[in-house]
Amino acid sequence: MVSLKEKVEKLEKEEILKALKRCNWVKAKAARFLGITERMISYKIKKYGIKRKEVKKEKLTSSARGSVR
Repeated sequence: MVSLKEKVEKLEKEEILKALKRCNWVKAKAARFLGITERMISYKIKKYGIKRKEVKKEKLTSSARGSVR
């Protein structure tokens, strides 16, 4: 069973990733979009280990998986 804390963290990470992508990885813009401070988004990025390179790799692998039928 997944705890509420884990569910909240997963949702928070997903929303931060969406905001970063939408704002072309400009943390200040993403923070404003989310209604948090730049300091807070930097902390969350570090907390969740969010890295731009990893997101690009995930996108490429999920795209490759989706095209194979």
